[in-house]
Amino acid sequence: MKDEISYVLISPCRNESRYMRETLDSVLAQSVLPTKWVIVDDGSTDATPDILREYAAQHTWIQIVTRKDRGHRAVGPGVVDAFYAGYEAIEPSDYTFLCKLDLDLRLPPRYFEILIERMRADDRLATCSGKAYVMQHGQLEPERHGDDTSLGMTKFYRTTCFQAIGGFVREVMWDGIDNHLCRMRGWIACSWDEPDLRFIHLRPMGSSQDSIYVGRMRHGYGQYFMGTGLLFMAASAFSRITQKPYVMGSAAMLWGWIKAAIQRKPRYENPAFRRFLRQYQMRSLLMGKEKALQSMERSH
Repeated sequence: MKDEISYVLISPCRNESRYMRETLDSVLAQSVLPTKWVIVDDGSTDATPDILREYAAQHTWIQIVTRKDRGHRAVGPGVVDAFYAGYEAIEPSDYTFLCKLDLDLRLPPRYFEILIERMRADDRLATCSGKAYVMQHGQLEPERHGDDTSLGMTKFYRTTCFQAIGGFVREVMWDGIDNHLCRMRGWIACSWDEPDLRFIHLRPMGSSQDSIYVGRMRHGYGQYFMGTGLLFMAASAFSRITQKPYVMGSAAMLWGWIKAAIQRKPRYENPAFRRFLRQYQMRSLLMGKEKALQSMERSH
């Protein structure tokens, strides 16, 4: 019989030997341990496989799934493909909750315990997370994610909700689309900035294997693919103008959107979703996100 608090972690990873021990150890230190942890080695060429074997030998609930080296690191669809290699290794209905967890994080000890408590207290919660912080000049700085999203590096889901929305799309903005799909069904997607839910992101948000500017352009393209309008995209880019790399980072985000529009790149093939997204974004611009969310929750 399924335990009320059973949860499974699925971690896609590739060449994470620099960071992964911190994530592995912080999960092992959780006040409520996962029932199972499936870690997908997506063709690593560094010491990642050796480290995974070391931990799996000590903990029977850690399972390693190995994929062939495709020759490069892939974000967006590549990460989701690796996630699904782990998802296919489990029976989802065996777990009340599931979490896509990256291996470049340091989690606080009650992280999953608190998320489970919040989920059990509110049936409308479909997906949630804490907030990401990075170390800069010896101080922790927030990565500035919106409260209306669960963060892509640690997406904690009610399993039935994950299945109902069809899971993650295999595109760069998978971790934005899923939140809005939940909202379309009247559910809540959110994150909380509280001391016991703040985790350290050991790799900066929006970076890539090439440069942080490539990462920001990729984000702009992802927003275009998802269906974000130019006005909201410009406002979003402007809001990050004081975030490193300051003006150029914001410009790269906006150019990523504009370049995709000029090239007439394909968009997410769900017109109802894109209409819903535009309505939500317009409400957010006119009312602020908090009031926009409240008005949408009242309408369901």
